[in-house]
Amino acid sequence: MTTISAGPGAGAEPAGVRHVKRPTPLRESVYEALTEMIIDGTLERGRHLVEVELAGMLGVSRQPVREALQRLNNEGWVDLRPGFGAMVHVPAEDEVDQLLAARAALESESARLAARHATKDDVARLRELCKVGTAYQESGDIDGTVRTNGELHSLITEMSGNRFLVDFAAQVDRRVRWYYTPVAPVRGAASWREHNRLVKAISEGDEDKAAQIMREHTEHTRKAYHDLQAGAAPAETPDPEPAPRRRRRTN
Repeated sequence: MTTISAGPGAGAEPAGVRHVKRPTPLRESVYEALTEMIIDGTLERGRHLVEVELAGMLGVSRQPVREALQRLNNEGWVDLRPGFGAMVHVPAEDEVDQLLAARAALESESARLAARHATKDDVARLRELCKVGTAYQESGDIDGTVRTNGELHSLITEMSGNRFLVDFAAQVDRRVRWYYTPVAPVRGAASWREHNRLVKAISEGDEDKAAQIMREHTEHTRKAYHDLQAGAAPAETPDPEPAPRRRRRTN
């Protein structure tokens, strides 16, 4: 049945009324906790997930754990195997390639637009994140490194000014963090050198160079992931020779 508005002011809340936010449902909290435990490696890939064990770890009953595992299975974080139970999903090689290809397309365009729209405050925030991320990397803080890496990439996407890019990037953010966490130690300083080069291109308004660096950055991460899975030592990423730049127009 269609509801017809009775006009301005009709059905307004009495003065002083405030709706109290409902607490997050337990099953949602359990889902979020398990997802983060998978991403940060607390629940490693291929691990057999036992409901009673997980319930004990989280201090909850088995029911919300069971519901969370079903949702995680639907989203590809967990595999439910008849007669065996649940296991943390082990990504196939093509999954990583497909995701990072999508990420490269999204983020290279984000970097290009960020170079067009960047303000001095934006660039200052990017430089600060590079400084913080480098410090985390040098101290061996993997969680801090991965978190700051995500914050820098998210900020660049926000700077694009394209809300669809922001929405699409948010959809793959968690999966990217999952793939990046084991790679962070081996990418090490090279990753943050690339970030600094990227920020420099953005600060100079060099749209093409920013997009190129972002594509190369994502490719280096993809290659490092495959090298890690194959047991090979990731190659050191050389700094390319500077190329002519296309600068942002100024009015």
